[in-house]
Amino acid sequence: MRHSLLKLLIASAISLTLTACVPGEALVGAGLAQPPAPKLVEGVYGAAQDTNFALPAVPVEKVPPQFLRQTVRYESDQPAGTVIINPAARFLYLITGKNQATRYGIAVGRAGFEWSGEAVVAERKLWPTWTPPAEMIERNPELATWEIGQPGGLTNPLGARALYLLSNGVDYGYRIHGTPEWNSIGTNASSGCIRMINQDVIDLYGKVPEGAKVIVLNADGTVPVGLKLPPKAPVKKKAAASAPAPKPAPIIIQKPNVIPAPIITGPTTVATPAPVVAAPVVAAPAVSTPAACATALVNGLCPSP
Repeated sequence: MRHSLLKLLIASAISLTLTACVPGEALVGAGLAQPPAPKLVEGVYGAAQDTNFALPAVPVEKVPPQFLRQTVRYESDQPAGTVIINPAARFLYLITGKNQATRYGIAVGRAGFEWSGEAVVAERKLWPTWTPPAEMIERNPELATWEIGQPGGLTNPLGARALYLLSNGVDYGYRIHGTPEWNSIGTNASSGCIRMINQDVIDLYGKVPEGAKVIVLNADGTVPVGLKLPPKAPVKKKAAASAPAPKPAPIIIQKPNVIPAPIITGPTTVATPAPVVAAPVVAAPAVSTPAACATALVNGLCPSP
C-alpha cells in the first residue's frame, strides 16, 4: 500500500515537473493540451489619419468576428515573415514564430479567378494608383474612365496599400491590397487579388518587406506544387477589316455638240446693189479747125497732137 502510494506521488511530481518545463507547444502536439484560443487584436479598426487621408473607422460589429485580426496557433514549417493565404477559408496568415501567426480576414477571387502557387513580394506602394486591365474594361466599359490610372485615395479599389506579387519572375497581375469595401471581406469577390481591410493591410505592409515569400494554398488547403493559374478568357476575334469600298466613278455629263448661232449685229436684210447703168457714149464732134481743136483739147475731147 505504502509502496503504491509512493509511486503515485513520484509520478505526480514528475508530471508537474514536466508540465512546468515542457512548453505548451509540445503538450498541444502530443494531444495533452488544447491549443490556445484565437485572441482578437483590440482597438485596431478605429479612424486614423494616414498620410494625406483620413481613414474612416470600420464598424467591427458588422464584420464576422473570425475575419477580424487576431493572433492564432498555426502549424507551419515556414519561417517568420512568410505569408500563407488560404483562399477556401478566406484567411491570410503572417507567420510570426514557431506555429504562431497573425491571421487576417480577406476576400479572394470569385469563381473562374482562383489561383495557387508561390510568389514573392516584388514591390510595395502606399495609396497606389489603380489601372484596370484591358479585359476588365471589356467586361465593364464604365472603367474606361480610369484606363490611364485612378489616383490613390479613399475610393481607390487598391485601398491604402498594395503588395505586388511575382511568380517565377512574372507579374500575373496579382496583388495583396486594401479595399474601401470592408463588407466584402470573407467573400469571393475579386478578380484574383487578395483584398484586406485597409487597417489590416497597413499593418501587414509594415511587417512584410520586399522579397518576402507568399504561398497561396490550393482550394483544398494543401500546399501547391507549382503555379496554377485560372484559364484565360477566350479572346474575342476582331472582325476582319474589309477592303474599303471603291469610290464611285465621277458622273460625266457630256455637252451636246451645238453649233453656235452667228452673232448678228445689224438687220438681216441684205441690200441689193443698184444696177450699174453705163453712161451713154457721146460721139465727139468732128474737129476740123485748129482753133476748134485747141478748144476741144482743153475740154478733153481731142487726142494729143
